Amino acid sequence: MYIIKIGGGASINTAGILADLAATEQPFIIVHGANALRDELAQKLGLEKQVLTSLSGYSSVFSDNDAMDAILMAYAGLRNKRIVESCQQLGMNAVGLSGIDGRLIQGRRNKGIRVREQGKTLIKRDFSGKPQSINTELLSLLLDNGYNPVLCIPIVDEQGYAINSENDDIVTTLAAATQPTCIFQFIEAPGFLEDAADECSLVPTLSGAELSVREAQVEGRMKRKMLALRQLFEQGGAKVIIADGRTAHPLQDALNGAGTTLA
Repeated sequence: MYIIKIGGGASINTAGILADLAATEQPFIIVHGANALRDELAQKLGLEKQVLTSLSGYSSVFSDNDAMDAILMAYAGLRNKRIVESCQQLGMNAVGLSGIDGRLIQGRRNKGIRVREQGKTLIKRDFSGKPQSINTELLSLLLDNGYNPVLCIPIVDEQGYAINSENDDIVTTLAAATQPTCIFQFIEAPGFLEDAADECSLVPTLSGAELSVREAQVEGRMKRKMLALRQLFEQGGAKVIIADGRTAHPLQDALNGAGTTLA
């Protein structure tokens, strides 16, 4: 079984990924983003996106009530159902769910984000958190009966509230629960780059030791992503490929050796 993580950037060729996936005839779980669509909807609604950087250097989107409404519309609504629609057109019987449906992805709400603003240390609390467990009974019910889950945020917290979470963390939690053979992460780059500004600086393979070193070197959202990749690698069990989601045949290219492999 494959886990397919589809980034939420505007240039990701989702149609190409799904067409390649249909040709493999492999069971799969999709975890998708929708950040470009969320930002577009938020702008139309007059909602300003806030990005917080914690004292430890990790960045995340501040998720208040308005931000959660935009997430529900963009992720669980438009993006999720368009992907399901495309799967059905390709003969793949997909079911679209967010993490709150059937408590599919149970999380723990963050106690607060420590930030520095105007010379003061503040704790900001919002509707965000980390995934803790997967409703494997529900997921197995779908997979065992030939349905392919298409998953997205929000996930659900201890009190039943919808909360934002990082897809990288969701994939790690999902992989531990389902034991896939391969995890594909499709992004808006050829793979992991030595220099983010130079698409010719692809790093073909990354070891666990290199992941730890690079995590210490980067900042912001990339620091969070490197942490999640290291945790996924340390978990073991599945091959992980970070590949270009913009090509004509993203999955086919990744299967043929393109991108960065965690080894």
